[in-house]
Amino acid sequence: MVHGHKGVKFQNWAKTYGCCPEMYYQPTSVEEIREVLTLARQQNKRVKVVGGGHSPSDIACTDGFMIHMGKMNHVLQVDKEKKQVTVEAGVLLADLHPVLEKHGLALSNLGAVSDVTAAGVIGSGTHNTGIRHGILATQVAALTLLTADGTILECSESSNAELFQAARVHLGCLGVILTITLQCVPQFHLQETSFPSTLREVLDNLDSHLKKSEYFRFLWFPHSENVSVIYQDHTNKPPSSSANWFWDYAIGFYLLEFLLWVSQRCGDNRTLKNWLVFVSVCMWLRNVATSCLIQVSKGISPLQRRATSYQRVPISEHPKLRKFGTVEEAQAMDSDPGPLIYLLCDFSTFLPGLVGWINRFFFWLLFNRKKENSNLSHKIFTYECRFKQHVQDWAIPREKTKEALLELKAMLEAHPKVVAHYPVEVRFARGDGILLSPCFRRDSCYVNIIMYRPYGKDVPRLDYWLAYETIMKKVGGRPHWAKAHNCTRKDFEKMYPAFPKFCAIREQLDPTGMFLNAYLEKVFY
Repeated sequence: MVHGHKGVKFQNWAKTYGCCPEMYYQPTSVEEIREVLTLARQQNKRVKVVGGGHSPSDIACTDGFMIHMGKMNHVLQVDKEKKQVTVEAGVLLADLHPVLEKHGLALSNLGAVSDVTAAGVIGSGTHNTGIRHGILATQVAALTLLTADGTILECSESSNAELFQAARVHLGCLGVILTITLQCVPQFHLQETSFPSTLREVLDNLDSHLKKSEYFRFLWFPHSENVSVIYQDHTNKPPSSSANWFWDYAIGFYLLEFLLWVSQRCGDNRTLKNWLVFVSVCMWLRNVATSCLIQVSKGISPLQRRATSYQRVPISEHPKLRKFGTVEEAQAMDSDPGPLIYLLCDFSTFLPGLVGWINRFFFWLLFNRKKENSNLSHKIFTYECRFKQHVQDWAIPREKTKEALLELKAMLEAHPKVVAHYPVEVRFARGDGILLSPCFRRDSCYVNIIMYRPYGKDVPRLDYWLAYETIMKKVGGRPHWAKAHNCTRKDFEKMYPAFPKFCAIREQLDPTGMFLNAYLEKVFY
């Protein structure tokens, strides 16, 4: 018999949304999930399935029953002939990568974060970049779904084909995903090349950039023309890295932290300011030396520090993690500071007018030269994401890219009190036939905006958010399902030609709305 827990508090990774479910379950089998659903039907409770908790919205929140799939995380089968892998829904992509490596396989595309579950990344429409590649859900060859009444349905292009096109981006509202079969490719290495450019150059030559690189994206630094262009392409080169501990941590954190502290408190007293700058430099040198000694005492070269991975431990074994998280977060809370942008954004909470200068300075400091890295594909696609943040990410028709970004830039120039943290990340994806895919029937450009939460502080963002959403809607955009937005059913009926079909499938599978929550009620009612 499955046992639930009361008093569990759920928070998403960014700590921007949370909830207190009535009961929290960690099933280990299909039968235990069935028991939870049976109990929910009997007590007229709602059920929400969660995975890694990375969605920066309330899509995973509920005050009913919460099912965490972390104990259903096994790799069930690797078919080397078909190049397919079948996994349980709760497997983390971070744990799947080494298994695929052993069999000479890889996923053709990945999002930026791998501490997410297989069912979660497909269900929320997670994407990366590459106009020849679809969102991650397009790599799903088959899946099994447990519905509200306890029925198991097998879905693929040849079995329950219409449901398959709905369930690949399922939003957690069709049932409980049990297993997923992913189409893989032979293992490959990528070379990442980044170099500076301007927004005008990139937009004027967008087609050329898309043709030059298989996985092309760019970062625009708002309040400026600055852009960092990023190409990722297949390579036979051995692994290499341009990471530099001195620039990324010594300069990027310790020195600037103290200089910002000085500038925040000195006012116009130049003598005092100069004296405190001198003191700050001395303190910075002390901290740099201390940090080096600590790393060396642990047997870690400071130059290797960025590549050091944290060991994941069971959640219950780490006192700082409560019910969710990884030891990485706890260690970060103890001693590991974020780099420059986090500190500068912290200062910007007091003087928002500095944000434009911050964006330009940070670009000049770390993005104004060419850099190259090469490694296994999943090590290039993904990166360590430490910074808590508010995020919006909309998919617009690929041909509207220039219009949308120039209008966003013009809005910021016309309203100097509206500030935007860097970067605006721009990525691309191939169109598909998945009913609620933001790329449904069109090649798309994703425009991702961000506002950091330095040291847990919220920063003013409402004006920026509303202006951005207005522009995205104007050019025919569709919001990322995992990220916060203000859209309602009326909006989605206009955005998605197949929205009525999805709604009919959902109502047939879950007529009582067992798998709904406040987020999904806005979508469907």
